[in-house]
Amino acid sequence: MLFLEGITAGYGSTTVLRDVDLVVPSGSVVALLGPNGAGKTTLLRVASGLLRPTEGRLLLDEQDVTGLKPNRLQALGMCHVPEGRGVFPTMTVRENLELQVLDGDRREAVDRAVSAFPRLGERLSQVSGTMSGGEQQMLALARTYVQRPSVVLLDEVSMGLAPKIVDEIFEFLARLSAEGASLLLVEQYITRALGIADYVYLMNKGQVVFKGEPSELSGDELFERYVGAH
Repeated sequence: MLFLEGITAGYGSTTVLRDVDLVVPSGSVVALLGPNGAGKTTLLRVASGLLRPTEGRLLLDEQDVTGLKPNRLQALGMCHVPEGRGVFPTMTVRENLELQVLDGDRREAVDRAVSAFPRLGERLSQVSGTMSGGEQQMLALARTYVQRPSVVLLDEVSMGLAPKIVDEIFEFLARLSAEGASLLLVEQYITRALGIADYVYLMNKGQVVFKGEPSELSGDELFERYVGAH
């Protein structure tokens, strides 16, 4: 379980998040939605250890991990897939995958990644920066299979991709969830995110304005929360 309690954070003198509480129960998918500038990416950066909160704490499986660096959180089962193509563009697909292996057999890890995205199996010797955007995103997501994390943070992983690739991405996320990983998903395709989510949080201006199950949120209310109406 991931628990962010009373999180206040920002950059320099600018406060972005104000007293945010969020829970990702074990084995669940939580959609984190809101307009641009709401603070969603900042919250993921706090959760992954990239940004230390000025107030509040971060708990992972009831262990207080506030202030731990990303590599320490990764070793404890956290995996952050940031916005953009999170790959090493001058390395081959195989090298990218093997670099993500924390322990265990590298060949087995590559096989796991290819089982999730067969297209990567056809590109193992290709320099990753020469692949299409969709293929690079598959490679970025494949690290979640290689590392076997318990909690996965996903920031706009479908952004800029063709509809067919988006379908493949969401099929993979459903598979990842079915195998026991907890997902915190920031996503522009609201309907798709709500379709796989067990719980949803809406953020606006650095605060949570709604939390509950997707069925509790009507289309009209979703729009009003997005534009900041009350």
